[in-house]
Amino acid sequence: MTLNKERIRKRFHRAAETYDDQAVIQFKVADRLLTLLRQHEAIPPRRVLEIGCCTGLLTSRLVNLYRGLEKLYVNDMVPEFESKVIDRVSGYVDLNFLSGDIENIPLPGNLDLVISSSTFHWLDDLPVLFDRLAEKMTPESTLAFSMYSNKNLQEFREITGIGLHYYGFEELTGMVAKHFQVLAREEELITFKFNDPLDILHHLRETGVNAVREEQWDRSDINDFIARYRDRFGEGELVRLTYHPFYCIARKTQ
Repeated sequence: MTLNKERIRKRFHRAAETYDDQAVIQFKVADRLLTLLRQHEAIPPRRVLEIGCCTGLLTSRLVNLYRGLEKLYVNDMVPEFESKVIDRVSGYVDLNFLSGDIENIPLPGNLDLVISSSTFHWLDDLPVLFDRLAEKMTPESTLAFSMYSNKNLQEFREITGIGLHYYGFEELTGMVAKHFQVLAREEELITFKFNDPLDILHHLRETGVNAVREEQWDRSDINDFIARYRDRFGEGELVRLTYHPFYCIARKTQ
């Protein structure tokens, strides 16, 4: 599936003001990723690239964790996120914002940490990006990332037929192993409860996660979604939505 990157950019731009309030799963996943990183890091990083920084929720945690950073490159395809990230980390680190699609823009070199949270599932060709990153990373450098695996948003996808292609656990591990020694990998299922299926639609829209949906729904489409979702995934007065994060910490092998 080839993604419409311009639509993704617009949806995340539109969600910029509501993202932090709704990004409960993204905050949780970022914290777990940094916990794993600290458990397996070799030496504190000096030159870092963060891919998909969004409003800077991981960036601010990263800067607080590693006060000795010499250079921090942060990337996002939404250029308007630059000011939000700078506001969060201003004065703490030499920061360079790399605007654009990470699959197409030039990458900085001599990196000893590449980190990304809740982003890699938005890419067209993840194995090629791993090839490119490996060329820019120093020996014994670290790759740390979280993304979502194949049971992600399974309820929404079952009802609508809309969703990304998500890689499975072993498939992701195999991609990483081409250039890196896998130090830690784990996955988990996290279920959230909502009062109503309409709340799920709002939640997805306000974090930009609805960026793969092309068509506009009319009132009958929405009512049909609400009825079918509640019938299939209702739990008492509530309805559920599942996230399936995958975490990986790896070290460059050569």
